[in-house]
Amino acid sequence: MQRSSAQKLCRQVLQHQYQYQDQNMFKPVTSKCGAFINHRGVDTKRTIGGLLYDHLRRLDVHPFLDNKNLKPGDRLFRKIDSSIRNCKVGIALVSPRYPESYWCLHELSLLLEMNKKVIPIFWDVKPSELSVKDNGSCSAYDLRRFNWALEETKDTVGFTFDSVKG
Repeated sequence: MQRSSAQKLCRQVLQHQYQYQDQNMFKPVTSKCGAFINHRGVDTKRTIGGLLYDHLRRLDVHPFLDNKNLKPGDRLFRKIDSSIRNCKVGIALVSPRYPESYWCLHELSLLLEMNKKVIPIFWDVKPSELSVKDNGSCSAYDLRRFNWALEETKDTVGFTFDSVKG
């Protein structure tokens, strides 16, 4: 049941992406990263994240998902930032614990700062329920970036998915 729901969601995302082909926002990929999948691993990596990656890969979109593309010895920031710079579109799998992750918010901020098109998928969470929590581990600069990026994403038309209802 979850696999068919994920495939349906993939089709919706791809249909949405290809609407922008004439505007050069998304074309069949010739670069290394067609779609950067931004996600909270503990919530989505083994469910929608992995299924979305596999489906996009079968469609030759060249997705980036950390646990599929990073190899031992890769420098995290360098590899992730490079993949974001070279991607055509970002897909933000926003889940309930997403705003707790420095990495999620860093990637989202970088996608938006680089004016990448970001398609949010709100997975088991409503946009209004999301906020950045200041736990003292981020600089004031990062907190401003993260709050801005999360607010921009909440105001972007995307998809919602309830894993219980399908």
